[in-house]
Amino acid sequence: MNIVILAAGMGKRMHSRLPKVLQPLAGRPMLDHVLDATAGFGNSPRVVVVGHCADVVRARYADRSDLVFALQMPQLGTGHALKTACPALNAADPHTFVCLGDVPLLSKKTIAAMREEC
Repeated sequence: MNIVILAAGMGKRMHSRLPKVLQPLAGRPMLDHVLDATAGFGNSPRVVVVGHCADVVRARYADRSDLVFALQMPQLGTGHALKTACPALNAADPHTFVCLGDVPLLSKKTIAAMREEC
């Protein structure tokens, strides 16, 4: 299963200089929680779509070999973000799970249940 994590948003409502997905929750960036939840579900590296402050997000996860980054520039919406990720997907795998990098309460149990429905 391909996994795409949309993490390009600006987070205007956060009123912070940090990118939205790096906002802390329980002492860790929101994106960390999503990465934990999605770990182990695919054979290919997870694709993280970055945009706003892309260099800051990439730098935070630079040591992760289980991630590849797709740059969405300019940012033209959610559909465009997913389209940006397409070249990095494993075309041989017909299933792609798309989630948001700012949804830290996503659980492995939910992902497993969705995978079973495919």
